[in-house]
Amino acid sequence: MSLQYHQLELLAPARDADIGIEAINHGADAVYIGGPAFGARASAGNSVRDIERLARHAHRFGARIFVTHNTILRDDELEDARRMAWDVYHAGADVLIIQDMGLLEIELPPIQLHASTQTDIRTVEKAKFLQDVGFSQIVLARELTLEQIREIHGALDAERCQLEFFVHGALCVAYSGQCYISHAHTGRSANRGDCSQACRLPYHVVDSQGRFVAHDKHVLSMKDNNQSANLAALVDAGVRSFKIEGRYKDMGYVKNITAHYRKLLDELIESREGSDFPLARASSGRTSFTFTPDPNQNFNREFTDYFVNGRRDDIGAFDSPKNPGQAIGWVTAVAAEAIELELDDAQAVLHNGDGLCYFDLQQELVGVAINRAERAAGAPAAANRWRVFPKDPIAGMRDLRKGTRLNRNRDMDWVRTLEKKSSDRRIGVWATLAETAEGFGLHLTDEDGFTATAGAACEKQPSRDAARGEAALREHLGRFGATIFEPLEVRLQLAQPWFVPASLVNQLRRDAVAALEEARRSGYRRPQRARAVEPPVPYPEDTLSYLANVFNHKARDFYAKHGVQVIAAAYESQEEEGEVSLMITKHCVRWSMSLCPKQAKGVVGVKGTIRAEPLQLINGSEKLTLRFDCKPCEMHVVGKMKKSVLQQRAREALEVPMQFYRTRPARSAA
Repeated sequence: MSLQYHQLELLAPARDADIGIEAINHGADAVYIGGPAFGARASAGNSVRDIERLARHAHRFGARIFVTHNTILRDDELEDARRMAWDVYHAGADVLIIQDMGLLEIELPPIQLHASTQTDIRTVEKAKFLQDVGFSQIVLARELTLEQIREIHGALDAERCQLEFFVHGALCVAYSGQCYISHAHTGRSANRGDCSQACRLPYHVVDSQGRFVAHDKHVLSMKDNNQSANLAALVDAGVRSFKIEGRYKDMGYVKNITAHYRKLLDELIESREGSDFPLARASSGRTSFTFTPDPNQNFNREFTDYFVNGRRDDIGAFDSPKNPGQAIGWVTAVAAEAIELELDDAQAVLHNGDGLCYFDLQQELVGVAINRAERAAGAPAAANRWRVFPKDPIAGMRDLRKGTRLNRNRDMDWVRTLEKKSSDRRIGVWATLAETAEGFGLHLTDEDGFTATAGAACEKQPSRDAARGEAALREHLGRFGATIFEPLEVRLQLAQPWFVPASLVNQLRRDAVAALEEARRSGYRRPQRARAVEPPVPYPEDTLSYLANVFNHKARDFYAKHGVQVIAAAYESQEEEGEVSLMITKHCVRWSMSLCPKQAKGVVGVKGTIRAEPLQLINGSEKLTLRFDCKPCEMHVVGKMKKSVLQQRAREALEVPMQFYRTRPARSAA
């Protein structure tokens, strides 16, 4: 009995088609990208023509294109959403990532469906339900532990539904799809792709007696996700698609982080060769790079593996939501126009345009953009000392003095490296040159089994120097240059050493490569849409609150079909005017501040004195209440919708007719 290979998919983000193409070139097995609308990133849309261009390139390598279709929709948007789904399908997209269950009730193309992280998948019951209604891949909540992932994987049918998990990038502090602060305070909905990122703001934390627990700290801001050390464990737990966050990120980020995880996954695949659990890449070709991937070089808030290995103390970026960079040296002198510093590494170099930074006495990050950098004259030979001339006046740089530690958060040499061509992705081929009755033929077979042949008429002439002639012939046959192929082996099936002109070899190779590309194109098969189980399976709950994000009547009909009896309207329908949970999160401010009752257990003199009483967050005039649900170990950020947001919606409804699911009449604009 042959062993089953488990395919691992590296899924990279793309803000636009050009970035998506480079993600493929740097080893991505799939790319997710926004279409013209409804993509959960308000300013990251792409035309259908660009989706087609990206899909055409990806399919050359057997890689797939996922189009994000994952906002919640009003009734009056469903027809546009339906048309867009068909447009991107005709453009070559392989998958739609969706959140709104109303889409399952309209006429979608026969395209595979994946459940967005916004569907908030944390339980076996929710995962099984989504599998049974037709989702072929589901994006698990970032907060899950390895054991929870393993439990969900064990409950699913791996032939029908695969698990996808975020392994890198920015972390939303809330369970995805369960944050409404942005809409409550600004009218901009995170579930509709327009989050105002209140979680990155500084807050005072005050207890029930008005005492300050924290002053001006970014207590809802998380470090960035990095699962580099956990890939093998995630594979063993059942994850098959490894997702990089970042549809707003630039080209350099996508190149670097895709290359980083490509190398790690390839090493893991190779380490399992010959085992009873063999692994394989989900697309074709091998990728080489002109640089050594390094996640520290891109914007990050420092890294955490979040809850994968259980609750940790250091998941927050509470001092600053900015990029603190990497330690590089310390200030030796400050002058009116220049800063002198000594670098930690004797081989380190500074460049014009580099970005430095430091923490002032209030632990706020202060940036130092270098206009010009030069080696300091007269420095001891053993010291790596530099003089830098900042872009901004030094007088405005708070608390900068001799001895200040400096970090570098922008390395222009690195930036310039990634602005150039930085990867090469090639599909292996076996090339065989054989003689024919009319001349010669070149046959190519690639690593996926696709074949192509090209022939040319030629008068056969014996080679004058058999050894040199064969060597030259093999060299010319192996020149695949700017194609996507590389030779694994070159075979000659000749009755005797013939002289074959280089021009003829080049023609044969060009024609054979073109035929092989066409064979791959015509042989590519998009993944099939899964069928929903009939009769419809029941939803795990019979009552849904606003947390289910039901914003249109088709979504309401979907849940009713699956047995739900009470279906509240989405928060964006603005029926929840009182205080409610505006965010639900696994992150706990009490735990992070060592104020959790569980932490006090067994501590002499402390046990019993700490209670999970509410705390208050204050940012200017904004106030939010933190309530703690200790049994599931969750925190609720509680608040209410601003009157200005309610009035704004009422005014908008008068100007532009909007239709969406409600359970009671809308309020007037008065």
